[in-house]
Amino acid sequence: MDDNSFQGNIPLTLDDIKGLAQLNLTSNKLTGTIPGNLGSIGSLQRLYLAHNNLSGPIPKLLGNSTSLLSLDPSFNNLQGAVPTEGVFKNLTGLSITRNDELCGGIPQLHLPKCANRTARKNEKAMSVPLRIAGVTAGAILVLISGITLAAFLYRRYKAGMKNEQLPSHFTEKDLPMVSFNELLKGTEGFSEANLLGKGRYGTVYKGTIENQGVAVAVKVFNLQQSGSYKSFQVECEALRRVRHRCLVKIMTCCSSINHQGQDFRALVFEFMPNGSLESWIHSSTETENGNRALTLAQRLDIAVDIVDALDYLHNGCQPSVIQCDLKPSNILLTQDRRARVADFGIARILNEAASGTSLNSNSTIGIRGSIGYIAPEYGEGLEVSTYGDVYSFGIILIEMFTGRSPTDNMFRDGLSLHDFAEAALPDKVMEIADSRIWLHYETNSGNATRNITETKEFLAAIIQLGVLCSKQSPRDRLLVSDAAAEMHNIRDAFLSTQL
Repeated sequence: MDDNSFQGNIPLTLDDIKGLAQLNLTSNKLTGTIPGNLGSIGSLQRLYLAHNNLSGPIPKLLGNSTSLLSLDPSFNNLQGAVPTEGVFKNLTGLSITRNDELCGGIPQLHLPKCANRTARKNEKAMSVPLRIAGVTAGAILVLISGITLAAFLYRRYKAGMKNEQLPSHFTEKDLPMVSFNELLKGTEGFSEANLLGKGRYGTVYKGTIENQGVAVAVKVFNLQQSGSYKSFQVECEALRRVRHRCLVKIMTCCSSINHQGQDFRALVFEFMPNGSLESWIHSSTETENGNRALTLAQRLDIAVDIVDALDYLHNGCQPSVIQCDLKPSNILLTQDRRARVADFGIARILNEAASGTSLNSNSTIGIRGSIGYIAPEYGEGLEVSTYGDVYSFGIILIEMFTGRSPTDNMFRDGLSLHDFAEAALPDKVMEIADSRIWLHYETNSGNATRNITETKEFLAAIIQLGVLCSKQSPRDRLLVSDAAAEMHNIRDAFLSTQL
């Protein structure tokens, strides 16, 4: 029932529906409060109420439900304390974004503490003399603080510190700093021999950090390029907020000056020995290192890692983070070919983006995304959303299992990779599948025919998932949590056939 024009209150009689497992009322015009009796529906697992005009508190009864796994009342006008039990302890299944008057909840939500009514009442009862004394004392403290702050800023200026471009709150406590000379030495003078790749805002080199002895990837920002300072700040701010096994790990940063006295900015990440996903999808079959074709099992693992990263960014972070530039070249592979999502240089932090105060709301960043992977609505000037990342994931999923790039020359005159895949469902998926998948069956399987027949069903399910995620309209796409659940189901079902 999502994306309609339903008005009025949510019916109290919904709890009479037998076996109701999912209720989706997203993007309507519903008003009133969330009925507490929804928490008494014993079979309800997923409840989606986002993008309505609901108000009032979140019912505590929803936290008492033992069946509810996913709850999304984001983009409403809810107020008051967030419960702390049940689904409200599960960050991957909860989204409460853009309900600006919510408070409390578990610490990981980072919501303001709920005001103490008793304290407010006592404050109102404060006598006039006490108020005058309080104001006087406060003024004295402000004066003293101002003098202290001025002295601190003067000492900082005299010391010639060069960290002004680091985002607020992004300090050495969050991330240790390295010097320009250390990075210069560790990359052998930023030599071409150590070049890993180039992007719009910077260049990435392989290197080492003195006294650590491990390989790293050093992203040096091209500060002559408009938007580079902003990109550095945005990436710092985004990476400061996130910690997940499927995201590339940042190790240190550098905000300094080079030998010519010019500003220098760099980020240092863990080194990914297998490069980018793009190099594996579109490489030739054989290289000097042997067979470069990814197996079906490896592709499934990589797809699971990517969607898990998105699920974390959208639902596990508070506030949510939108990656905005998801593509194979920004997905790196570890030694065992598991995926790590990288490059947050144009990311958006959702609640800040919506309030117009995000770090990279500046127009110098431009349209967020890359040709072929950017959501269609971004080209129409619509605000970024989690649906945009889901679109990019859908395109990548189709690309991974067909070997076709969305910018391939065959996609012209209105034909897209999405249309190409959708037209092959359900019976022609074998015709569009990446032929290199079968190399492993031919060489490693004693019963290749049986395995290929079984694989057809999995390929159809994967392509179908990619198509559902890359629909033209944002509201027609899957939620990332649903895409993640389906991707896990496909991968687990495939693995069970290999036992």
